[in-house]
Amino acid sequence: MSDDTGSNEPTPDPAALNRERLPGRNRRRFPGISSRAYEHPADRSALVALRKLTGFDTVFKALSGMLPERSLRLMFLSDSVRVDERQFAHLHQLLLDACETLDLDSVPPMYVTQDPKPNAMCIGLDQPIIVLTTGLVELLDEDEMRAVIGHEVGHALSGHAVYRTILLFLTSIAVRVAWIPLGNIAIMGIITALREWFRKSELSADRAGLLVGQDPQASLRGLMKLAGGNNLHHMNVDAFLDQAKEYEAGGDLRDSVLKILNVLPRTHPFAAVRAAELHRWATSRDYQRIMDGHYPRRDTDTDASVSGSVRDSAGHYAQSVKNSKDPLMKLVSDVAGGAGDLGGKLRDFATGRTGAKKAPPRDPGQDSATP
Repeated sequence: MSDDTGSNEPTPDPAALNRERLPGRNRRRFPGISSRAYEHPADRSALVALRKLTGFDTVFKALSGMLPERSLRLMFLSDSVRVDERQFAHLHQLLLDACETLDLDSVPPMYVTQDPKPNAMCIGLDQPIIVLTTGLVELLDEDEMRAVIGHEVGHALSGHAVYRTILLFLTSIAVRVAWIPLGNIAIMGIITALREWFRKSELSADRAGLLVGQDPQASLRGLMKLAGGNNLHHMNVDAFLDQAKEYEAGGDLRDSVLKILNVLPRTHPFAAVRAAELHRWATSRDYQRIMDGHYPRRDTDTDASVSGSVRDSAGHYAQSVKNSKDPLMKLVSDVAGGAGDLGGKLRDFATGRTGAKKAPPRDPGQDSATP
């Protein structure tokens, strides 16, 4: 049969067209990258130490056998929309791109669940699954969503899903045993520790999201939208970062204590704090070295030094305290450096007398009665 179109152009290959439409074809990939490349010093040492313990994951999963993981998967399968080539195809392509960029061996199942609150999570024991809420999908543009999906893939690569699942489980049963004083205290202690670790793991995953998106402005916009909603024309990334600086430096010791109390019940750091942390890393030499192809590989994870990781983490904290403008951190730094007594400084901070001039030394002769 003759060609009625008269065109000599070959018929396009649908598979080839699909490959061309894959997001991030021109973005840098990181073959064999280890999660150590992007893990924040605050949680890196703990994770490395856990991985060095022989059989830790096996024992941990055995003790966690009571977790209703099968029920969890069936719940999302039955009451959410599974992302694939036919449903939320654009999110599916972003997921494939993120897994390719970070060289994840298997692509985690991803679901979109009806919830107006913007959120995403990576959970599961044997196999991670990623869950996005409709509130998040409707809030972010493609580049911002790429960073979020990269964030969750970073959780999967770091092995965070197991601990996140246990945190969810313990949080749910804490309510059920609240009437048992000692039981509740024990569970809440574990939950508090897990939340503290998970807040730090979010900083690591933010970095993974940046490695996937490779667009710092998009990552920062996404965090800003989590704080201010879909009102981008009313917001400004630079102003948001200035706001973060004010939060980190402002106030007196009372504000520092309130910051700690405010964040304790949360699983995530505050959006402005995350933006400031990510901005510092995006402008650092560490990030540039990874982008240049210099990063630790997974095949060297077994050779990672626990003591070296702890040393790096301690060095990071020491530098953070030294450079911090937070009153509490400056107090710790001053006292550690022998700049004064702790009790007096705490009293001055608590009473707001940080700027008050000290009275001159009293002349002993003034104690006698004047004729």
